[in-house]
Amino acid sequence: MSAALTATDRSSPTQHKGGEGSTGYNFAYLDEQTKRMIRRAVLKAIAIPGYQVPFASREMPMPYGWGTGGVQVTAAIIGPQDVLKVIDQGSDDTTNAVSIRKFFAKTAGVETTTKTADATIIQTRHRIPERTLTSDQVLVYQVPIPEPLRYLEPRETETRKLHALADYGLMHVKLYEDIARHGHIATTYAYPVEVAGRYVMDPSPTPKFDNPKMDDCAALQLFGAGREKRIYAVPPHTKVRSLDFEDHPFAVQTFDKPCALCGATGVYLDEVVLDDAGGRMFVCSDSDFCEERRADGHVGAMLALPSSSPARGEGVAAVPVTEGSGT
Repeated sequence: MSAALTATDRSSPTQHKGGEGSTGYNFAYLDEQTKRMIRRAVLKAIAIPGYQVPFASREMPMPYGWGTGGVQVTAAIIGPQDVLKVIDQGSDDTTNAVSIRKFFAKTAGVETTTKTADATIIQTRHRIPERTLTSDQVLVYQVPIPEPLRYLEPRETETRKLHALADYGLMHVKLYEDIARHGHIATTYAYPVEVAGRYVMDPSPTPKFDNPKMDDCAALQLFGAGREKRIYAVPPHTKVRSLDFEDHPFAVQTFDKPCALCGATGVYLDEVVLDDAGGRMFVCSDSDFCEERRADGHVGAMLALPSSSPARGEGVAAVPVTEGSGT
């Protein structure tokens, strides 16, 4: 099991002096009894990969839908020696990522980073880092809707029966309907996966481009849904298979041109609108990965032509995307 799960054994005082010297609150905000409850749910989730474990979700100083499930999981496993990285859609500087990072820096006094390689715990919303994760890291996902069958069978009592019987015919019918309508499986995010040959799981609204990274991943992957009060997990080196058909195998999105800033290929790209005149560029979704490549001297089409005008389409790689562009 990852060192992060035992980190709270090292943490300890019930009352904690925060990063700015304030006192009177618990380490990482949650009380110790709640952390133990969440850790028990996490251990059960690890023991049964892909199974949704109920837990008593607490009120957090942020609204539901802004990562309360992921924050509670992170709070339960983080310790004073951990280094935390928080990303939102691959970026370190979005409002959600910055707020959560500052929250833990203040309530736990832990070191934070934007470098994937330096982090022991990575909390993410809708992306998996491009850099290969290691056995010393834990990836915590923020999950809005943990039930993969929710839009096919809205009754919770029925979806539990379907999971118990491993009856996932509805999901295959949905994928088949995509093929009948579009000629290919059109689902581009929250693409369902089968974990350890048993449970079908929602990988959270990550683009299906990231699904292969979950398979045999060395890092522990934890999923927290605060509003839905569910935790589930994928242990290290677990087989994760994206659902498909023999004649229509699973395939990720492909991009015809590289990142406009660092020139990277084979990575997930985001479209960035530059101005009101139609200027745009496609860049790496993973901001740390892109920055590292530029620091190493890699240059994309836009940076290679500093005198060009993005508004006129000069120096900016227009990137056609097959099967949609993700979320």
